[in-house]
Amino acid sequence: MTVGVAPKTVWRYAVILTVLVSVFGCVSAPVQEMSNARQAIAAAQDAGAANTAPDVLEKAQRLLSMAEQRLQRKEFREARRAAVAAKLQAIRALQTTDGTPDPG
Repeated sequence: MTVGVAPKTVWRYAVILTVLVSVFGCVSAPVQEMSNARQAIAAAQDAGAANTAPDVLEKAQRLLSMAEQRLQRKEFREARRAAVAAKLQAIRALQTTDGTPDPG
């Protein structure tokens, strides 16, 4: 005689496992968001945003720093939010320039 597991139980565990993987699998290091923020800040700096929107550029840099700190503490959701906010601020700063690299 074999002892088996009821098919409903197997399905139930499969659904629970799928949900857990989906929920916790999304919480990974925001590598791409951090890179995007760094690139946007660099582009804003290169275009002269330090002259045209220094406060906005500084806010972007502070947000990126905050994202880096949170990343080190493995607070990935908060790091992602800060990195995305940093990118948006850098884009705002870039929009105040003419988009060409600053010769100085």
